[in-house]
Parts: sequence; C-alpha cells; structure tokens
Amino acid sequence: MPQPIDRSRSLTQLDGQRWADPPPDTTAMVRNVHELRHRPIGLLAPHELARLIGQDVGLPWLLPRAVEILRDTAPGQAAGGWYDEDLLYAVVTRNRHAWTDVPQAAYWTAELRNTLTVLVDLSRSLKREADTCLSTLPGGTS
Repeated sequence: MPQPIDRSRSLTQLDGQRWADPPPDTTAMVRNVHELRHRPIGLLAPHELARLIGQDVGLPWLLPRAVEILRDTAPGQAAGGWYDEDLLYAVVTRNRHAWTDVPQAAYWTAELRNTLTVLVDLSRSLKREADTCLSTLPGGTS
C-alpha cells in the first residue's frame, strides 16, 4: 500500500505553487480550475477531479485519488450500477508520461489496470481509450 496523500491539503499546498489570479475576462473553465486548486483534494467531487485531470492539473496527487474512486466504484458498475465515465475518460486519456511524477506510480498503474479489467459495458469509444491506456501505461504491453 502506498504512502497516503494528505487529503486535507489543496493542490496549492501540495505543489507549493501560487498561481496568479486569472484575468477578469477569462473563461469559466479557467476560473473554476483556479478555484479548485484551493480546495482540499479529499473534498473534490469526481466531476471536479475529472475537470482538473482533463486540464493536466495536479496529476501527481489527483491521478491516485481518481484511481481510488474508480477502483472503489468499479464493482458496482460491473453489477449494473452507474459509473462515472467522465472521470474514467479523464484518467485513461492522460499521456503515459503523466504517471512519471506520481508517487508510487507502479502501484497506482497496477490498480488502474485491475480496475479496467473489472469494468463492463463501456461505450465503444471509452473502451478504445481504456484499451489504449492499458497498452501504454508503464509496465504495459505496447
């Protein structure tokens, strides 16, 4: 089991970077990403994680958190329950090099690998992305 990340800390605290405030005429997406960086990562909802991950923000801390959520909810999806495909899409479409800075990446990529094998009934396009991810993850069979 990897060393836990302090979920009470925000991305701003974890990465030590203080971003300048966004310009007043910026998009809602940019404003939202800036705001989410100040929230404790343990309080981020799956759709908020998907937004940040999709923008390649905070990946060393958010990819493990997303994999935890995906792993913990995968059995329910396999049994016919709802599954957060937006979060899954955000994770599986990251560049394989995104895992480079993730602490204990081998553990988390193995967890993602195991999770992807449990999932059923994914849309054709998401299944294709998941298969590509499996083949390109560190330790994959590309």
